Order: sequence, then structure tokens, then C-alpha cells
Amino acid sequence: MPGSTKTMGGFTIGGLVMVTAYTVALGSNGWLWFGWVVLGLITLAMVLSRTA
Repeated sequence: MPGSTKTMGGFTIGGLVMVTAYTVALGSNGWLWFGWVVLGLITLAMVLSRTA
């Protein structure tokens, strides 16, 4: 897994932790979850493009 893909994976996991903490502390925000899903899909696309 190249460095840029690892970095995106780190951002994705960190984003999940931050969005979850925000949801627990202040309540759910649909836009934050939508943004995290988009980030996750981009990361997944990067992983799949490297393995193809």
C-alpha cells in the first residue's frame, strides 16, 4: 500500500473517530456523516485502483 493511500486511510479512520465523538457529544449531524462516507468511498477507490 503506497504512502498516499495509507495517508488517506489514516484520514478516514481519524474522521470516523472525530465524527463519532461529535455525535456522542453534540448529537448527530447528517452532513458530517455524509462527508465521512464520501471520504471513505474515495479511500476505497484509491485502494482498489492500486490493486487493479
